[in-house]
Amino acid sequence: MSAVPAEAETEILAELRRLRARVPQLTGALAASSDGLVLAQDSAATESESVAALTAAALAVAQRLSDSTGQGAFRELLVRGEHGYVATYAAGDAAVLTLIAEPRLNVGRLHLEARRSSLRIAELIDHTLGRRGPEAPPG
Repeated sequence: MSAVPAEAETEILAELRRLRARVPQLTGALAASSDGLVLAQDSAATESESVAALTAAALAVAQRLSDSTGQGAFRELLVRGEHGYVATYAAGDAAVLTLIAEPRLNVGRLHLEARRSSLRIAELIDHTLGRRGPEAPPG
């Protein structure tokens, strides 16, 4: 089911749970590969596969929009709906972090905490795949 080894999935899930503890207004957290495969989820929602697939589609559009407007590589996308927020953050080149939140969310706090978590998830995935992330020292 998951595109990462069980140990990495466990660590990613632990990061999602820490994020939800730091931002209590989150109702769901999902890490997915950039092509729409669920890596880990912390949510009561049963439709994680469809959310991951929709995230991949939104990511493709957001990447094209960012590129075509000269804004560089995709970093994050925020959707505000009538009943709350859906936010997606790049987690390296291979994955994304998608969060679902209540409407009373402090968006600034969300960005602060989610950016930290997305970096951690990117590090976990890069380590699992044997790649050195952009923050890794040489040698």
